[in-house]
Amino acid sequence: MSSSPFRLRLFAILATFGLAVFGTAHVAAADAAKPAAKKPVVLYSRAFNAVGEKRYEADGTFKDVLGQLARTFEVRVTDRPLDRALLQDVSVVVIANPSDKAAGTNPPPRHMLAVDILNLRQYLEKGGGLIVMGNQENHNLEIAHFNSLLASFGLQFTNVYTDAKKLVIPKTTPVIGGLRWAYYTGNQVLVKPDHRAKARSLVDNDLTQKPPKGPRDAAGSLLAIAEPGQGRVAVITDAGWLTNDALSGKGIGEVAIKEHDNLEIMRRLLNWTARADGPAK
Repeated sequence: MSSSPFRLRLFAILATFGLAVFGTAHVAAADAAKPAAKKPVVLYSRAFNAVGEKRYEADGTFKDVLGQLARTFEVRVTDRPLDRALLQDVSVVVIANPSDKAAGTNPPPRHMLAVDILNLRQYLEKGGGLIVMGNQENHNLEIAHFNSLLASFGLQFTNVYTDAKKLVIPKTTPVIGGLRWAYYTGNQVLVKPDHRAKARSLVDNDLTQKPPKGPRDAAGSLLAIAEPGQGRVAVITDAGWLTNDALSGKGIGEVAIKEHDNLEIMRRLLNWTARADGPAK
């Protein structure tokens, strides 16, 4: 007995539906089978921090920021010298407050040596990223040897300081425009114009935005960048802005800046130095 037109139409509808479900399930299974995209590797280097130096330890005052950044990046921490093998698959190296003197009775810290400069310059020439953070006085900050590296990019740490303040970064600023920076005191960066590494200031101190405490508020660069070869460098004049207390809004000393975008600023700078977010103009 022949099938009725109604039965034929019903069969066709069910067959089409089944193919659609199978196709969707097949695509979903294929997507699930794909390996997860590899995160850019951020290496927090303590190679230039003195043994026993408690400032900005990965499991101390930098614990919160590194934990948050681990959602987007593969975060590693080391105190080993930055040789070629260690840097092989690293997207960005982060260095905070390189130490000048020993901590207590511990041995003196490693200062920036010629071999370190060579390794970092070669790493950057091939497309690596570097973020360096300075600080204020009385924080055991070493700049004389470290400036030997920064000079390769047309940048230099200075001993001119700016007290803690909230900076609303102009919207026209590349990479971090429009964000609010809770800046907790630091030195300044001297930028050499027309350097081959395209050295330039990214954030100048805005003298119309005053520190709530402290008189120091000189004109100059608080955050500068450069592009040596295929690499990218960001030099920031404060390290305290990423501490647990700064991120939470508790503040440092007598200054508490509760409304800020510090974590987002760091995330964008890491993406830029890792070449994940396009060029800065």
